[in-house]
Order: sequence, then C-alpha cells, then structure tokens
Amino acid sequence: MPKPDDRYAPRPPELLSPWRTEARLRLQQEARAFAHDVVLPMADELDRQKAEMPRSLIDAMAERGWFGITIPAEHGGLGLGVFEYCLVSEELARAWLSVGSILARGQGLGTQTLDDARRLDLLRKSARGAWIGSISLSEPTAGSDLAGVQTRAVREGDEWVLTGTKRWAGFARAADFIEVLARTRDPEPGEPRSAGLEPFLVVKEPGTFPKGVTGRVIDKIGYHGFLTFELELDGVRVPESDRLTGLYGDEGADADSGGFAAVQRGLNIARVHTAARAVGVARAAVEDTQAYLQEREQFGHPIGDFQALRFALADMAAEVAQARAFWCQVAHLLDQGEPAESESAMVKLLATEMAVRVTNQAMQLHGGNGYTTERRVERYWRDARLTTIFEGTSEIQRRIISDRMLPRP
Repeated sequence: MPKPDDRYAPRPPELLSPWRTEARLRLQQEARAFAHDVVLPMADELDRQKAEMPRSLIDAMAERGWFGITIPAEHGGLGLGVFEYCLVSEELARAWLSVGSILARGQGLGTQTLDDARRLDLLRKSARGAWIGSISLSEPTAGSDLAGVQTRAVREGDEWVLTGTKRWAGFARAADFIEVLARTRDPEPGEPRSAGLEPFLVVKEPGTFPKGVTGRVIDKIGYHGFLTFELELDGVRVPESDRLTGLYGDEGADADSGGFAAVQRGLNIARVHTAARAVGVARAAVEDTQAYLQEREQFGHPIGDFQALRFALADMAAEVAQARAFWCQVAHLLDQGEPAESESAMVKLLATEMAVRVTNQAMQLHGGNGYTTERRVERYWRDARLTTIFEGTSEIQRRIISDRMLPRP
C-alpha cells in the first residue's frame, strides 16, 4: 500500500486552549505515536483480511493503562475523565476504528456485581486490561428500541436461566465476559415498557463460548479488527451474584432501580465516544487527502494546485475541526456531572454525518485510486458509514433532540 510522502505529511491538530493541559498533551502525543507506529501498519495488513486484532496489540494498550482511563486511581486506573477517554480513542480511531472502539470494553464494564469485594477485584482487572467484555443489548427485532428486548431471564433458585437471540455482539468470542440485557418480567400496567429489563454477566474463557451459547459471525463490510456475532442463548445459567446493578461503571444505579436506566445513561458517554471516533476517521481522510493532493500530478503540476480541489479540502478540514471542538465541549460537560443528554445526541449526530461526507469527498479527491484497496481512504469510507448507525442511528439522535425541544403529542 503506498504511503504518503513524508515531505507532505500534515501536522495533526492539537487541543484547543480551553481544554489544553500539559498532561492531556502528553497523553495525546503518546496515543498519536502509538496509533501511527503500531496500529496503522497493523490495520493496513489485517483490515483487508477481515482479521481480528492480535492479543499483543490489546496487551500493549493495557500496559499504557488505557483500559482504565476512567477507573479511579485507587482501583488501579488512571483516574481521568470522559475527555481523556475520548482523546485517546480519537487518536486510535484515526489509525483503525476498531482499535479506538476496543477501549470501551474496559473502563469498568462488567464490574457492577452485587458483591462489593468481587466488584472491586473486577475493577482492578478491568483497569489493567484483564477484564475486557462484549456488550449484547440488541436483538433481531430490538435495536434502537431496547425496550423491545425479549431475551428472557428466569429465576431458578440462586441462578438465572437466559434464553433468546442477541445480535451485534462485537468481540463476543474473544472477550472475558458478555453482558446480556434480558427481561426478568413483563411490565405491569402503567409501567414503562423497559420495566423488568436487567443486565447479566455471562463469564467465559476468551476464545470460546460458554455452555448454552452459540455464535454466528455477521459478515460486515467494514469495522474489521474484531468479529461481530449473532448469539443464541439456550438455557445459559448465570448466578444471582452475576446480575449487574448497572452498565458503563454507573455508580448511581442500584439493583432495584433498573439496569435499563443505567444503560440509557451510559449511552450518553458512548455517543460522545462515537463522535470522537468519527472525528478520528474523518481526520485520517483529511490528512491522507492533503498529502495525496500534493503527491499526485496531472497536467504538469500537483492536483492540489486546482482551486476546486483546494476548496473542497478546506471544507473537509473545517467540518472536522468543528466536530472536534464539539465533542471536547460535551465530554467536558459530562466530566462536570452534567447529564448532557441532548448535547450527546447532537454531537453524535453531527460528527458521524460529517465523517460520512468527509470520507466520501476524500474518495472523490483521490479519483480512481480512491476506489481501490491500494489506498487507505476506502477503509475510512467504509468505517465512517457505520458510525451513523451504531450507538443509536442518526434518526434516533434526531428523535432524542426533538423530544427534548418539543412536547410529544
């Protein structure tokens, strides 16, 4: 695969002054160097094979503490916030979207057990990258509408028995555990449809599925680096101690207040994380195009001399910068304890739609070379397209935003 000429290598952006600190700049520079030197060559080789990222890559990220960015220092984490979590993810996604995503499988995920001692032990494991999970919320008939989940969890003594079909369970086979959202009871009259939904922890050996779970690989057009599965759960037994009190490290939910509410709160962080990843992918497209317009010559001079192409690149760069500043703002709000529900939906909507436009334009500016696997831009284009779908589609984000602006009839 041709590499951009170093003479034309663009200067990546740094943090804007409202959010810039020396510690954040060091973290950004470390993640940027790792993404360029380690992740990018691996992505160039493995993505076209639809292969999984090697465990050695995950271990290298774990050594840097990145699976515990948001875990308190007293539990072995870095004790940082959503901002730093997104900052690292943007840099990694600039090289390979899936690597920017794998960080979400740590950060205290799968630690909210009913037993406090076990919870603290799992937090420490999560912080050091030894407790990396898969999230299994959606089903063939329940995606954006999580309240429509039909997988059943039936109590039998000190165990719960899970039965149903789950879809879009990324990293499920390689994970240490699978978090499964299941229905323990049907809603009573007058209750919300989400009543009775709880998350459960299915513990397993990495590289295998536990008894009662079978998985079928979903053949995606992009987002390679880990496999995504449709799972069949047939009488999977989970001890009561592995019924979780919340997702995404939510400290405020107890077992009776409902895991569903914790899922919804966690999605606000996930949406900002998705915005940061989308910015990373779009940045990659801009930076590669900036180099290409200087390398590629037609009619005796670089095609970057043509005003139409120069202006197109300028528009792309401006859109990326705008989305980048927005995710920084919303991550800051979340770190200040603000729910920022509308803002999280807005930044997810704007950043991901931007990434689709920018990567599409990048392919156009690469001409015929952009429509080959010889250039990375086609990978950016494929990966950007998914960002408008996962963690809530663009249509769902518009619904969230409008519902908070206008009363529903």
